[in-house]
Parts: sequence; structure tokens; C-alpha cells
Amino acid sequence: MEESIRYCQKLDYPDYEIISLPDEYDGPPWEKTQVIPTGKNTSPGYKRDLGAQHATGEILAFLDDDAFPVPSWLTKAAEVFLSDESIGAVGGPAVTPDSDSLSQQASGLIYSSALVGGSYRFRYIPQERREVDDYPTCNLLVRKDVFDAVGGFDTGFWPGEDTKLCLEITHRMNKKIIYDPEVLVYHHRRRMYKPHLRQLWNYGLHRGHFVKRFPETSFRVSYFLPMVWVLGVLLGWLGFFIHPVIGYFYLGVIGFYLLVALGTSISAANLVTKKDNISILKLYGYIFTGLVASHLVYGLWFIKGLMVNKLPEESIKRD
Repeated sequence: MEESIRYCQKLDYPDYEIISLPDEYDGPPWEKTQVIPTGKNTSPGYKRDLGAQHATGEILAFLDDDAFPVPSWLTKAAEVFLSDESIGAVGGPAVTPDSDSLSQQASGLIYSSALVGGSYRFRYIPQERREVDDYPTCNLLVRKDVFDAVGGFDTGFWPGEDTKLCLEITHRMNKKIIYDPEVLVYHHRRRMYKPHLRQLWNYGLHRGHFVKRFPETSFRVSYFLPMVWVLGVLLGWLGFFIHPVIGYFYLGVIGFYLLVALGTSISAANLVTKKDNISILKLYGYIFTGLVASHLVYGLWFIKGLMVNKLPEESIKRD
């Protein structure tokens, strides 16, 4: 949080305020910053709604406490808003910072890979400007009048509070959400393996549930692919009992997948500039095993999300 506030204080926008909503805080005051402790066991959606109530600006700029913006973050976003009054929200990439550890870098590379990020890689690396209808709140700016009109987040879901808000903006208010690569922040990643996989477990569980609850933006083929892969891995070996050719085809698909995962790992690891021979081997291992585990964990918990009738709308503890 302190790192994030320091970078927010260096923004080149002429008029803005910073509102921080930690569980508890008894440290020194921060310049241009209003600190509002919320108490424990409060969801991020509740925190953001509370912060919005105290905000006096025309644009609400949401940022996670483990993310920090580039100096031009607000300036570039304001340019997008001024270009079209029908734009209700603006988002941008959340890039893994170079200062992250090797295991955190691996997590970021997994998310930005074609095998995991797929058509949503633009959320993790800068790509061309586009219109979107669902965007994470680690880097999301919303017109305050639009935010108030839809009732804010009004949910204890986490993750997933952003899906509900974006659905309200695009479908209820008929406003656009624009992704712009210059509206950039840096976002620290979870460590490999447990924190990274726990995050994907939460993503899979909520997205599976949202397929039923918010199908407008969640009932999409790309979200189902990990589930299909998991079912194929778990059940494909039964093909041996039908015909050996089917069984060998199953093994061939598994082998091909592992080769693609290995190639993706090598290609992704080479994007990291600060490395030696030992760290590059570690990165290969982190990314390869992380890719395989990410698909399995997301797919399994996506299935569970499809099966449960209700998820508790309450805070989920961070690592």
C-alpha cells in the first residue's frame, strides 16, 4: 500500500485525491491521501463503494494495493474519457514489474501467455486499443455519475465484483468500456505455486458460477476450455477400453500439449532480461509446471462453480 501511494503522489495530473481503505492503519498521515480504515472481514467491493462515497472527483480510479501507476496514468485515461461522452469506464494493462521475484515473474508470464491468457492477454501486456465489456478493477476508471447510477459494486463477491459492475455499465447504462494500452499500471504477481494457484482456484470457482448468474459476459467458449481439457485428461484414458487407437490418440494429445507447454515456457522465460543460467532453468520449471497446474486447477474449480447454487458474497482472505 505504501508503495502504491508513493507512486500515486507522483502522478502528473493537476487535480486528484487519493483515498486508501486498509483494514487497519495507525501509521503517519500521507500527503494528498485520505485513509479510511474499514475493519477486518470487509470485501474489496465494500471498500471501493465506501471510498466512492468519500470521493469528490468526476472520475473514480480504482487501483489494487499491490499495484502502482505510471505517472501519466490519469492523464491518458482523461484523454480517453474526453474523446467520447458514451465512454463510461476505461481500463489498461496491469504489467508485472521487473522488481518482482523469479516466481512472481513466472506467474505474470503464465497469465500473459497464449495458453492461459488467450484472447485476454491484453490485460497483462500492452496491446491495441479496443472496446471491452468486462475488466478487472486493479486498473479501472469509471465516471462517478455512471458508478452512482448503477449502485456501485454493491456486492461482497471477490473476485468477481468487477464483472458485476462492468455488466451494469455496459448492459444497463449502455456505456462503453475502453481498454487503452497507455493507461498502464504495474501489478505485483502472486508467488508460485500455492498463492498463484489459489488465485486461479478463486477465478475458476467464481467464473463457473457467473456463467449461470451473469451469462451476458461469462458464458463464453474461452472460459470453458480449461474445463474441457480437465475432463479430457481425467476421462480420456477410458478410450483404451473402447479401442487401442483411441487410447493412443489420447496419449498423443497429452504429449502434444506438454510439448506446446514446454515451448511456451521457453519462449516466455526468454522475455525476462535479468537472469543467469540458474534462474533461467528455474523459470522454465516454474512456467512449465505452472501452466499445467493452472489449467487443471482452474478447470476443476470452474466445474465446481457450475455445480454450486450459491457462493457466499463475503470477503475472501488475501494471501
